[in-house]
Amino acid sequence: MATSAVPGAITALLGILRAAPALAEVEVLDGPPVGDMADADLVVVGWAPGADTAAELVQDFAYAGARRRDEELSISCWVESWSGDLEIGPRRERAFALLAVVEDAIRASGGAPEAPTLGGTVLWSHLTRAALQQFTTDQGVRAGIAFTVSCRARI
Repeated sequence: MATSAVPGAITALLGILRAAPALAEVEVLDGPPVGDMADADLVVVGWAPGADTAAELVQDFAYAGARRRDEELSISCWVESWSGDLEIGPRRERAFALLAVVEDAIRASGGAPEAPTLGGTVLWSHLTRAALQQFTTDQGVRAGIAFTVSCRARI
């Protein structure tokens, strides 16, 4: 019996995002970026700047008998857009466009009715919190959004 749904949920979320046609030209990373973050656009699962944790979980007994547990879990994520110029508006718009792709990828649809379950690893998932961050660097402006994918699982 699994101790947590977190590892499977992260792996499934990565798979869903890497398979999303709208993210075909976007780097989708597992965990913190290593080295130069010079990609124009990126999506990161299991990391956000300043986040204390990659994922958090809370468990409780599902019902009497203590054989199954309910788990609430939150996965820290990040989308970012950079172009090297000094206009923040287009970077902010692109960051929100990337966030919309992520949100659409984990919603149920005719083509992906299992999407909210992250391939059956959780009972449901959805995008919950988000916070816009804007940066000016010597390499131009960046706009990023730290967001949380929240899930419920039965283990």
